[in-house]
Amino acid sequence: MTPERLRALCLSFNAAVEEFPFNPETSVFKVLGKMFALTDLDARPLKVNLKCDPQDALRLRAEHPDLIVPGWHMNKRHWNTVTVDGALPDRLVRELVEDSYDLVVAGLPRADRLRLDRP
Repeated sequence: MTPERLRALCLSFNAAVEEFPFNPETSVFKVLGKMFALTDLDARPLKVNLKCDPQDALRLRAEHPDLIVPGWHMNKRHWNTVTVDGALPDRLVRELVEDSYDLVVAGLPRADRLRLDRP
């Protein structure tokens, strides 16, 4: 997964935007004002913070102990830091980004969720 592909993936979701609220290096991907991914696209190795169901977070950390760790500077129960330097399959990275987006959308007010469903 390249930085360009990670950015394109994050922006491919409905109503997703990229913002830089912390500094010019840290991309924060949001849906309707709520963050679902945070990364420094120039960092090596490339890492991304993603929201995750707490049970899944524990399982993923156990399965990939050096590549998926508790979210750096985040609520460690709900966020993972995922190293996307090629050691994890791109398919898994895509699924984790999509799951993060879906979790954030699920937490939005019903009216906002309905607005996202409309073309």
